[in-house]
Amino acid sequence: MLLQRVITAVLLLAVLLPALLAQAEWPFVLLTLAMIGAAGWEWARLNGLTGLAAVLVGAALTGAGLAAWLGGWSRSLPPQLWWLAMALWVLGGAAVLARGVAGWPRLAAAARLLIGVVILALGWLALARAKGGGLNFLLSVFVLVWAADIAAYFGGRAFGRRKLAPAISPGKSWEGVWSGMLGVLVLAAAWIAFDRSTAQVAPSLYSLLLERLGAAGLGVALLFLAALSVVGDLFESLVKRSAGAKDSSGLLPGHGGVLDRIDALLPVFPAALALAFG
Repeated sequence: MLLQRVITAVLLLAVLLPALLAQAEWPFVLLTLAMIGAAGWEWARLNGLTGLAAVLVGAALTGAGLAAWLGGWSRSLPPQLWWLAMALWVLGGAAVLARGVAGWPRLAAAARLLIGVVILALGWLALARAKGGGLNFLLSVFVLVWAADIAAYFGGRAFGRRKLAPAISPGKSWEGVWSGMLGVLVLAAAWIAFDRSTAQVAPSLYSLLLERLGAAGLGVALLFLAALSVVGDLFESLVKRSAGAKDSSGLLPGHGGVLDRIDALLPVFPAALALAFG
């Protein structure tokens, strides 16, 4: 199992890194559209659609994103959209998590499907916009989510005592959440030092937040973004548990599905754009 996870991770990096480093937008756009389309297919299956119907949901998301990019709409979105997306995650995420696993199936099937489509569409638009902010900005948002997850995992293993949401994700603890937040703060301090030593690169998320909000505001914003990554993770876990599924799919051997890998990114990217550029 571990070997399978490592092989899949290496292959994913082999595809992702060239797309991230490319000067042109299209490799990153096409790769992320493929990911969002696959995630749309997974979401449809988790919420009752099967066969061609689920495929069409994923294809529609990919096609709409491609049209938005080709038409230039994804480059000229108003900053208010990111604030709206952030508000939807804060209020909607809190409402869904408060209702619990049993509350999710009580929503109409069409509403559940629409929620996923909106989440994935906004997430992809935020990814595309972040690419326009430069490699340093884009990477700093990705690594924030990854660092929060890794620090939470090891912190939870070492210190975890109080369960965060046992009915949704039994492995998560409050100590893990706090460890993830601490990891993000340490990451930001190191990244800001790097930005200052390399003035030629575009600013990272952390440097932009420090300039806009000051040191205290930066700290609050980073804690908020780390918390949002947990909300995204718990939200997908709730949907999977409601569907009786361990993973969103088996597309990524050893890792589950695409949704399992991007769930925490979906709320963080729009919120990062709102805080940095809104």
